[in-house]
Amino acid sequence: MTTIQLLDFVEGARQATGLTVIIDVFRAFSTACYLFDQGAKTVIPVGRRETARALQQQHPNVILIGERGGQKIPGFSYGNSPAEIDGVTFEGKTVVHTTTNGTQGLINAQAAAEVITGSFVNAGAVVAYIQAKQPDIVSLVAMGMGAGRPAEEDTACAHYLKAQLTNGHTPDFEAIKDDLRTSHTGLKFFDPGVTWANERDFDLCLTLDKFNFVLQTQPYQNGLLSLRKIEVEHGNE
Repeated sequence: MTTIQLLDFVEGARQATGLTVIIDVFRAFSTACYLFDQGAKTVIPVGRRETARALQQQHPNVILIGERGGQKIPGFSYGNSPAEIDGVTFEGKTVVHTTTNGTQGLINAQAAAEVITGSFVNAGAVVAYIQAKQPDIVSLVAMGMGAGRPAEEDTACAHYLKAQLTNGHTPDFEAIKDDLRTSHTGLKFFDPGVTWANERDFDLCLTLDKFNFVLQTQPYQNGLLSLRKIEVEHGNE
């Protein structure tokens, strides 16, 4: 029988064992799924802006995507936003992706047997992938907002996945979405004063089961990681 543990923040990622799901709904691992859907060949998650810039110096054709405090990093091509990259073709491209929270979780989950990303846009695929693997331990890590502050959408996604994995129960997603619309982290998308939070990101990040694949970390070069797209057949398609 699979044991499922719920963990939080970078510290939770460090503690995670077994098959580990690093969850960042707004917006890192929703954006990553859209990148692959739009043709990206490789996505390299990194923790530091300097690492991303160094990679671009070595390989000028790579595309830099990322944020700090939600805002696009100066000199990067795009922010961490599905809406901002909507309609952009990344066919065959290598993307370097760095975010305040999500990518930090991937890099710190070093004790895990396997690491995949988690978000609502591929939640059904994540569940089906875990069920097919039947691991002894599953760690669901809600990355939150940094500095030990939870993010409602990440916590909700962790509980959504756990409910499906433990008893096959599918929580009411529309109710979850309604709650998130008025949550602390959801309200920014509807605040005209928060120019970096595109209103369309809210819906793009909360399109349930849009993608039928999971993203798994694997070793890249010089101690870095890359994400690999694995197609998954599941009943929510």
